[in-house]
Amino acid sequence: MPYTRELKELIRKVEATRPARVERKKRGEEFPLLSLKEREERLRKYHPDFVEGARREIRVGVNKGYAISPEIVDLLEARSRVDPDLIDLTKIAYETDVLIIGGGGAGTAAALTARERGAKVLIATKLRHGDANTMMAEGGIQAATKGTKDSPYFHYLDVIGGGHFKNDPELVYTLVTEAPKVIAWLESLGCMFTKFPDGRLKTLHGGGTCRKRMHYAADITGAEIMRTLRDEARNHPEEIKVLEFSPAVELILNEHGHCSGAVLYNLETEEYFVVKAKAVIMATGGSGRLHIQGFMTTNHYGATGDGLVMGYRAGVKLCFLHTVQYHPTGAVFPEQAEGLLITEKFRGAGANVLNIDGEQFVNEREPRDVESASFIRECTERGKGVPTPTGKVGVWLDSPMIDMLWGEGTVKREFPGKYILFKRYGIDISKEPILVYPTLHYQNGGLEYNCRCETSVPGFFAAGEVTGGVHGENRLMGNSLLDVCVFGRIAGENAAIYAKEKFKDGKLTLDHVRRYHRELEEAGIVTDRVAPMLLPDYTNPKVRERQLTTHYLGTLR
Repeated sequence: MPYTRELKELIRKVEATRPARVERKKRGEEFPLLSLKEREERLRKYHPDFVEGARREIRVGVNKGYAISPEIVDLLEARSRVDPDLIDLTKIAYETDVLIIGGGGAGTAAALTARERGAKVLIATKLRHGDANTMMAEGGIQAATKGTKDSPYFHYLDVIGGGHFKNDPELVYTLVTEAPKVIAWLESLGCMFTKFPDGRLKTLHGGGTCRKRMHYAADITGAEIMRTLRDEARNHPEEIKVLEFSPAVELILNEHGHCSGAVLYNLETEEYFVVKAKAVIMATGGSGRLHIQGFMTTNHYGATGDGLVMGYRAGVKLCFLHTVQYHPTGAVFPEQAEGLLITEKFRGAGANVLNIDGEQFVNEREPRDVESASFIRECTERGKGVPTPTGKVGVWLDSPMIDMLWGEGTVKREFPGKYILFKRYGIDISKEPILVYPTLHYQNGGLEYNCRCETSVPGFFAAGEVTGGVHGENRLMGNSLLDVCVFGRIAGENAAIYAKEKFKDGKLTLDHVRRYHRELEEAGIVTDRVAPMLLPDYTNPKVRERQLTTHYLGTLR
């Protein structure tokens, strides 16, 4: 729906301050950045990570005592979807060198490099191949490519600073030094980045960056990268087999404690089946559909934290899950688009963020957690949020500034995805600002792994958003698409090498699940909740019980 009469009245306040703000931008005058001390104070007072009840200790497993989001703890303190005594591990439906759980950017990049290493690959994906947070990413991919006043050195400093200096240094080094190679690799596969007429790649700033290193494909960068990777994988059907609508529900170990496959669930036939593999890569992505603290989310429908549950039961530690990323600019109007990602590229291109009075209250390029905390502060303590017809509040993202700074038609050309979408609702974002509020966006932490994508379980690798460490306590824009490509490729290569040179065969077992169930009982946790969740159920009013089923059902057909 178009803006209401009341909202159009408020937009006039934005329009009144716009000429002066545009002139300041043209002169290079910026709203002052917060000091490090001010950033920390704002985060602790307003960021959702620090509100009362935001964390609860895990009572079982290798991270016992670690306090993280209650919604994730609920999954970790649930029983397996399968009864180990009812799964016949001798009936193997598929056998492969490398099993990849997840068909997004990390999983598909891993499949391509594993294939190059001579491995036979099977991708098991919950929905369709490519239905992933990679597809939802918009703004860009960071890399210090040649021909710019940049280097991996500056990229490294930005990543470490953005992560509050808590990141794993070796992972960050790998991320930034591999970044230029990833851009070249994607281009070689046919990825169409936005360029100048002479062929040079266009770049923009992102929040927390000291150099313009954000490469992009309009405002659909993730979709373009996912298209490229998926098309290339589908060009090799003999070496890369894809099982759609077949999520993994439990890892399988062998008698030596090595990961040797997984139990999958066919969403169409409602049957469980076994895949045996010499190496397994977890690439299931994030958990936005848990709706932590009731926040709306940018994430795709299947982002329910499945990989965390399966990896944790197998004995892999979790890290950095005490922080969650809320993207500052999620659409909050119209209601049909609530939670939708409004790319940081808008702010990188010069759009100010403003309160109900049309006043700028924060520099638009603060790191995401600081930016989000500032939005929440403006809407709560200061009472200067913009009310929506559904009773929510937001702030203005002044997108029309971009045309005034860079010429008429820039918004339509550089942000076609969002321009077309809002046009459907009768809103022209080249002439009217966008109403936004923080939305649950990224799982900063996850499974603990190293720069070779190895976990503590032999034969079990991990890559992408399901992992933790590279981004520390806050991820910067453009490093998620980079993460899935860099570590997806590394995981695929090392899993293929493991399958060929290090694999040790043995009897398949689900004993780790039996042990986990016993630990739940010993901790006094009596529950009918099962995990992984697989799919959210929006028909259930109880947020924490959004599950496909709550009891083990076994094979129905």
